[in-house]
Amino acid sequence: MDIATLMETGEQCLMRTNARLPLALCRGEGSWVWDTDGKRYLDFVTGLAVTSLGHAHPELVRVIREQAGLMLHSSNLYWNEPQVRLARALTEHSFAERAFFCNSGAEANEGAIKLARKHAKQHYGSHKTKIISLRGSFHGRTLAALTATGQEKYRRGFEPLPADFAYAERDDVAALEEILDENTAAFFLEPVLGEGGVFPLSKEFMLAARNICTKKGILLVFDEIQTGMGRSGYLFAHETYGVTPDVMTLAKALANGIPVGALLAGGSAAETFAPGDHASTFGGNLLAAAVANRVVEIMTEEGFLPAVRAKSAWFAAELGKLARAAGIDGEVRGLGFMLGLPVGERGARVTESCRRRGLLLNCIGGETLRFLPPLTVSETELAAALDILAQALAEA
Repeated sequence: MDIATLMETGEQCLMRTNARLPLALCRGEGSWVWDTDGKRYLDFVTGLAVTSLGHAHPELVRVIREQAGLMLHSSNLYWNEPQVRLARALTEHSFAERAFFCNSGAEANEGAIKLARKHAKQHYGSHKTKIISLRGSFHGRTLAALTATGQEKYRRGFEPLPADFAYAERDDVAALEEILDENTAAFFLEPVLGEGGVFPLSKEFMLAARNICTKKGILLVFDEIQTGMGRSGYLFAHETYGVTPDVMTLAKALANGIPVGALLAGGSAAETFAPGDHASTFGGNLLAAAVANRVVEIMTEEGFLPAVRAKSAWFAAELGKLARAAGIDGEVRGLGFMLGLPVGERGARVTESCRRRGLLLNCIGGETLRFLPPLTVSETELAAALDILAQALAEA
């Protein structure tokens, strides 16, 4: 189907939930994707930080084929060997003691909200129900996750929203003691606000959050749906801060494109759910768990994450030089290969110019270029992206 026919048909039968580009991607290999017209692009969107090991990774293709030939799904009425292995791998590589699997980041955050409310009631009483998150945060599109999202534009039109949610200001340490009060069950943080503009939280703020939550019996929940699984240069972004949460949510890159989400918990939080409290029909099914196991194995191989740190540091430095040469006032911000560059009102023009030249970027709020290349990207590919961006900035 050609792109014009595809767009026309889609406009007729798909709900209008996305403003889509006039582009259909049909094939990928490593850091590259091809559209239906055969044009090739460097993919620095990666499905919004999902295909972090690149496209058509041969090891993941092998696992998908093998598992599809055995069984895709059995439900959580039965034990599932790939799922148990994945839970063991994630707990061995993190602070967590137990894992729950679902299908998406939003579902993982919904599970974390439920866990926090029940944990608070079990240990402190029925008054402790409030969920605090940050202004500018993004936690998902389901109703409770949407309410936790600290951006009004996403919540508008879906009222009435669930009760007992409130928002703190990013990096405002002085205000934390007051807002994290005796009625608070959990404090949700993204180590880097992704949809909020790629703003890393300060270490001072993260440490203060940890100390206050510990003192007041509040669960500290890290939403690492976008920052997790190597994106920061460490398996989990909170490792860069030296701060450990009580609960963590994962999704996106966990299975490199196969839908899966995870809710991880340690300490008393790990013992909160009982049979019947929470469930997911498809969560952690055999296919998703088998692929996620191989993703974890690859990302924890010796040398993988140090290489990500080295490449991303070089790219961020070169991106900063390019920006200064182009007269851009804003500075590169982010962690690892989750980087943002504010370019003002020309953001949409720059991303469109990059697309015409063969580089796919995402622009947040029309002003901030977001760079999410595969973690497997080569230095040659990074240099090619910088060349395209330089041309696009000159044009814009």
